[in-house]
Amino acid sequence: MESSPVNQSLDQRAQILLKALVERYIADGQPVGSRALSKSSGLELSPATIRNVMADLEEFGLVASPHTSAGRVPTAKGYRLFVDSLLTVQPLQHDQLRELEHQLQPDQPQRVITAASHLLSELTRFAGVVVTARKTATRIRQLEFVGLSDRRILLIIVTQSGDVQNRILLTQRPYSTDELTRATNFLNQHFAGLEFDEIRDRIREELVQLREDMSDLMSAAISAGQEAFTESSGSSYVLSGERNLLEVEELSSNMGRLRDLFRLFEQKTGLLQLLDVSRNAQGMQIFIGGESGIAPLDDCTVVTAPFKVDGQVVGSLGVIGPTRMAYERVIPIVDITARLLSSALTPPN
Repeated sequence: MESSPVNQSLDQRAQILLKALVERYIADGQPVGSRALSKSSGLELSPATIRNVMADLEEFGLVASPHTSAGRVPTAKGYRLFVDSLLTVQPLQHDQLRELEHQLQPDQPQRVITAASHLLSELTRFAGVVVTARKTATRIRQLEFVGLSDRRILLIIVTQSGDVQNRILLTQRPYSTDELTRATNFLNQHFAGLEFDEIRDRIREELVQLREDMSDLMSAAISAGQEAFTESSGSSYVLSGERNLLEVEELSSNMGRLRDLFRLFEQKTGLLQLLDVSRNAQGMQIFIGGESGIAPLDDCTVVTAPFKVDGQVVGSLGVIGPTRMAYERVIPIVDITARLLSSALTPPN
């Protein structure tokens, strides 16, 4: 990433001290004093020199001094500079990578999406969220009618992404096995690879090729299919591990803010809008504190990444935790989970 003007104004000594302060604060959760910084930075500087550098960092708005301590803590602006310019990302541990690869195998899309959310939560001990696009192109691989009784027909829909939906159709008249086979073949020959909206527009013209009394069955099938995938797309927000945030001292110490945060999770709208920004952006996005523009997240960081099906971005996933998080661990977890989810959701050629 490009260096910020503030970063360009900091000499190497100041950057090393800021990096050491952020890392020490993330590890301990306590304001960092000059003596601790002298040890952890590896610089042979006097406490007075370190205090002067800290004063400069405070003037830049990168650190702050809590009233109860002589030490300093990073601000959201300090975290931002650390993440953009000073962070050393750690590769995932082998067992964590194996667990991700094992759980995110090609399978039913909703199961894999739910698994991704759980894994993000388990590996980070924060909240994990996965959102698929609220209006996705559902292209049909095949449809099949199966007679259950005189007027009850099972409609089986398989999409090109491998999702399967079943719907029961209640018809005005009974249909023979031969008629159902003919209707199945007709739909698959004419409409495989299309979206339901496209099928609905074209079917009125194509139905003249069938007996008129088959049109009711076809229309019922298309309506049921659209309804099935509208419902499934509406349930594409999966949040896991939000209770982990109750264990985070910086968040649980302010019950009012914590209630606002959980209300945000329940109402979803604000979080969905934030993840939509991530879905439409290139690569990973990290929203630190007030950068999200969502008040309940002012004490949080949201690390997000988009995921794809067949090379097209269809959603985003992320981790929601405190600003004092181990960025060097969380960032690669989010990145690799997005890559593995994309792979699991993309059908083989």
